[in-house]
Amino acid sequence: MAFPTAVNNQITDSVTQVNTKVLGDSPAVATGNFMLATSQALSNAAHNATPAQQSNGITTQAALVTGLNTMFTIDPASAAVRSAINYR
Repeated sequence: MAFPTAVNNQITDSVTQVNTKVLGDSPAVATGNFMLATSQALSNAAHNATPAQQSNGITTQAALVTGLNTMFTIDPASAAVRSAINYR
């Protein structure tokens, strides 16, 4: 049996309702926090994509220049003679 209290029943009911409201809001707050964290992660990924593309472009250009330099340093006549000798 509960002890009698001097607190009005309306007070205890309002406190119970506030506690229930707080518990009811918890899933919405958790979902909002999750969505905020996800959006921040996606925006960071988008911001990081730009320097990654720039770096990839520089690497591609360096590989192209190296390949062209290699092609232009080969003497076509001596290469043709070597391949004809190896072909026999």
